[in-house]
Amino acid sequence: MTRTPNTVGDVMTHAVVAVGRDADFREVTETLQRWQVSAVPVLTGDGRVIGVVSEADLLTARDRDGERADALTAGRMMSVPAFTVHPGSPINEAARAMARGHLKRLPVVDEEDYLVGIVSRGDLLKVYLEDDRELADRVRFELTATLGPAAPVDIDVRSLNGRVTLSGDLPDAVTAPVLERLVRSVPGVVGVEIWLNAPA
Repeated sequence: MTRTPNTVGDVMTHAVVAVGRDADFREVTETLQRWQVSAVPVLTGDGRVIGVVSEADLLTARDRDGERADALTAGRMMSVPAFTVHPGSPINEAARAMARGHLKRLPVVDEEDYLVGIVSRGDLLKVYLEDDRELADRVRFELTATLGPAAPVDIDVRSLNGRVTLSGDLPDAVTAPVLERLVRSVPGVVGVEIWLNAPA
């Protein structure tokens, strides 16, 4: 079976639109319009992320500073520090960061803050649109890989629209709450129902 998309690096977009800190108001505006995005990372000359400038930042800067548009640069308008994420970060961690910051996308950076991609809400949601049969196979795989010898071979795994149902016999060494937490951690699972018989 194919590898489960667990990390930001599995779903991110590698081609990224960005601007330099000296880009003026018009250049940033044209970049957002041309690429149909609502925000872009702001980079140093060597490609490190130092901030993000959004449509809201553009509007706020004009109102706040009362300056001519050509006097405003990305470096002056950007939001800092930039919320970023690493390619190896779990998908749910990126989703939480977006929710907390009310963000639509996050720059993806390496260990030295060099830009390597971008991840959007839509990228994160792709894992929830996979085929139910593939999701059920993934859950079986994760149960076996995680539980090893205690793997529930007598458990039937089914998925319908991302809701996974486990039925059959509960293994001696595993409790239902443990199984539920394990299944919920599988990307793409939106709900879990446990219909397992306790060992005699």
